[in-house]
Amino acid sequence: MGAPVAINGPIGERAITCSHSQWSTGAAEQSERVRAESMGSMVASVEEIGAAAAPQAVERRLGELRATFESGRTRPLSWRQSQLRGLLRLLADKEEEAFRALHDDLGKHRAEAYRDEVGVLTKSANAALREIGKWAAPEKVWVPLVAFPASAQVVPEPLGVVLIFSCWNFPLGLSLEPLIGAIAAGNAVALKPSELAPATARFLEENIGEYLDATAVKVIQGGPAVGEQLMEHRWDKVLFTGCPRVARVVMAAAVKHLTPVALELGGKCPCIFDAVAGRRNLQTSVNRVIFAKWSSCAGQACIAIDYVLVEERFAPTLIKLLKSTLKRFIADSDQMARIVNGRHFQRLSNLLKDPAVAASILHGGGLDAKNL
Repeated sequence: MGAPVAINGPIGERAITCSHSQWSTGAAEQSERVRAESMGSMVASVEEIGAAAAPQAVERRLGELRATFESGRTRPLSWRQSQLRGLLRLLADKEEEAFRALHDDLGKHRAEAYRDEVGVLTKSANAALREIGKWAAPEKVWVPLVAFPASAQVVPEPLGVVLIFSCWNFPLGLSLEPLIGAIAAGNAVALKPSELAPATARFLEENIGEYLDATAVKVIQGGPAVGEQLMEHRWDKVLFTGCPRVARVVMAAAVKHLTPVALELGGKCPCIFDAVAGRRNLQTSVNRVIFAKWSSCAGQACIAIDYVLVEERFAPTLIKLLKSTLKRFIADSDQMARIVNGRHFQRLSNLLKDPAVAASILHGGGLDAKNL
């Protein structure tokens, strides 16, 4: 399989599975080191799509974004609604292309791609269209008697020009999800998709300008050098999905301009079995554990379970049921996503071959480099 699966024996050791990544926004790896390697926004990548981008070209595009926002073009509610409707048309018209891009980058089955990315985005855009009138409406607030007869209200205002760093494990969803919020708030947006998902990055670059206002929303491709170049400029807000190590680089660069930054970072997701009450309840719990661990991007997700904690007396029963259920759930490996690239596949392969790890594997652990 392209996504190695293994269960470790000793209680307390984590299951060795495919690496984790990050939401935003995507988007945690099995460890800080893995997360740092997996995110390519500002670290070495397999292939830098736009590393040679001329600084003048980037500055020209950013200047156009700034000019568009300052002209007031993005402020009217009608403009924001038109952009959201354009995004919905993009998702409907280009659905098959989106599925192909996600399959090319990560091997995602179309059902998984719709459930975790395209379908979620459609719901989010429709929800934004329904609520945008409320979000943008002024809110009357209390004023003290001493200010009589004055009145006061809070008026929501767009921040300005927003930079979005996306990630590779949900490269479509975690690019467009923050974009929905940014344009609903009336901002101009620069989107940098992950270079580790080149097919999806290319899909975004080719289609965003066709369906959205190309003067207010721009896709800027590239690797770490481009990310660093972008952070040299002043932004009104930065949204970053990635690992803590790279987030520190982003924060340090943002300090120079006092830019507010929203970080979506990784963490640990333990699963705790506090009791085993009956075969039916146990099977239901095991089904949920396996679904939560491997159903999204073959486990390369910040919300995937890292390890299971269980009382030692229940461990043999739990391990037996995990093995039998895994065989049923993952009978057809073609329906599972794949490890993002050969470099990460090799890293996981070396981990599984480590004598300390190999001795504890109770199930799985097979490798298929040809099927990435």
